[in-house]
This record gives sequence, C-alpha cells and structure tokens, in this order.
Amino acid sequence: MPDVGARCKGGWVAERVERPDVPDAWVRRLATIIGRFPETTQERAWVGTCWRVRRATIAHVFGGEDQRFRITFRADPSEVLAFEHLGPPYFRASWGANVVGMILDRRTDWTELAELLTDSYCLQAPAQLAERVARP
Repeated sequence: MPDVGARCKGGWVAERVERPDVPDAWVRRLATIIGRFPETTQERAWVGTCWRVRRATIAHVFGGEDQRFRITFRADPSEVLAFEHLGPPYFRASWGANVVGMILDRRTDWTELAELLTDSYCLQAPAQLAERVARP
C-alpha cells in the first residue's frame, strides 16, 4: 500500500484535499442578496464565507473537497424533509435540524436562492428585524 498523507501518532492520516475558493462573483452576488437585510455581517468562515445576523448564521458558502460549491442555510423544520426528497441540487446537512444545503453551479436559480436566503434570514433574525423584511 502506498504511503498517503503524513505519519501521525498512532498511524497514517489521509492526505488533505484542497477546497476551491468560491468564485468572487458568486460571493458578491450573495452579499448583494443578504446585505439588504437589517444588521447582517459577512465574514470569513473556517472555509468559505458566511453571513450572520447578530450571532446567528444565515448562510455559509464554501467549496467542498469534491471541488463542488455549496451553500447552507436555514429552513423551516417542516420543510427540511421536502428539500431532502427533492434531491439535487438540494441536500440535508448532517448538522442542525433546520439546515439545508444547495449545490451551486452554472444552473443555479438565483431568484429561488434569494427567496430561500430571505426565509433563512427571517428564521434566524430576532422578530423585530425579521418583521422589517418583505417575504417572497
């Protein structure tokens, strides 16, 4: 068996796969959508970029080890199963009861994504902020 990765205490570890950077044009487009909501901030995440309202995450966009781009966001818990059953480009995240994801590519429907991000903001924001946002 060929040596893969680096030797660490107790054995071998797999080689780390680089994640691609999300195209700047997509980050700017997401920032335009989310930036119109009250009290949002954009910050560098452990990988990719995330947007928050106060301390709550609205969305997180990043490149995966499989070289595909993803965005995760919050959905009403009653809708999470529906997204999961729709299949690609949607997926259910493995963390959080209300976290849904979407693969981003050249076929992404940005109007639909803007609606989903609006819903995510309204779920994560304090009520007095969410009330100031027009829902689709």
